Amino acid sequence: MNSRLPYSVTSPADLLALVPSVLGFHPEDSLVLVVTAGKVGQLHARIDLPGDDGAGMAEVVDTLLTAVTRSGAREVALVAYSDDEVLAEDLVDHLVDLLETCGVEVACAIRADGERWYSLDCHPAYFSAEGEAYDVSSHPITAQSVLDGRVTFGSRQALADSLVGTDLDALEAVGEAAEEAARRFRGAGRHPLGPGAPEGVRAFLLTEGSWVRERVCRFVRTGEPLDDNEAGRMVTALRSIDVRDVAWAEMTRSEALTHVELWRDVVRRTPSELLAAPAALLAFAAWLAGEGALAWCAVERCQEADPDYSMAALVSQALAGAVHPSTWQPIPPEDLPLFAG
Repeated sequence: MNSRLPYSVTSPADLLALVPSVLGFHPEDSLVLVVTAGKVGQLHARIDLPGDDGAGMAEVVDTLLTAVTRSGAREVALVAYSDDEVLAEDLVDHLVDLLETCGVEVACAIRADGERWYSLDCHPAYFSAEGEAYDVSSHPITAQSVLDGRVTFGSRQALADSLVGTDLDALEAVGEAAEEAARRFRGAGRHPLGPGAPEGVRAFLLTEGSWVRERVCRFVRTGEPLDDNEAGRMVTALRSIDVRDVAWAEMTRSEALTHVELWRDVVRRTPSELLAAPAALLAFAAWLAGEGALAWCAVERCQEADPDYSMAALVSQALAGAVHPSTWQPIPPEDLPLFAG
């Protein structure tokens, strides 16, 4: 899910060029919904198409209806990316009927197969039985997206793969730095901070939490990346939920994309056994920035390392429930257990 509509859209060709830009990848076998008029900014959502037999159609429809209802949408556009004309028409027809029942106007509904698009609403200005050829690579929206520095991947899998580190030297260096950081204090790990926490644990977590806060703030302020030693220290400290929450509390909507840059870089250099916390922070920052597809990919990376990690579940619930990032209220530092008292 995404909450930005950065370019003007006046035609199906514009819509087809816009979708990869806002999603961050070129969708396949997907239904994409773009809110073009609503109460809470602009919202875009993508979901996999149901199977060829139509199984799962109700889930697809329910998910998108939830997103539209919570966004306060008044008008939407739909794009079904599929070679299956019957499946796309059945799904979109069903969704359009339900949207109209909810008072939401469908301004445009099309099917796209990668080369041609076809009208699904028989709009006289767009309808052509043979479809219309399109090429998003040469569209002005695509060019502007590149100038704006937006990276668009060829597929969702390519986006997910971009979170997997390929620099083996960096992975090894961060792993060694993490081992050294762990040797400085054995026993903190995920130890919760509370009345029963040993004094040594409390002192260690307070020191590391203060450093994490300072280093995250410095990145947000200057963009200075973490070196390998800092990254190793960071991911070791984040094993403590209390320290992780220090980094979480620094996130705001206005600076969310900067936090995405920070945690994406850390995730790509983190060994798998320490990946859960930074991947969860990336997922939350991506949700907060309106980068829904990236948030889902980060959730998956987190759950590969720790299937039961609670922050990943929190983000996945927000994404599945179409919870808008405007609902987030940053945690005041004085309310964090680490700094309380």
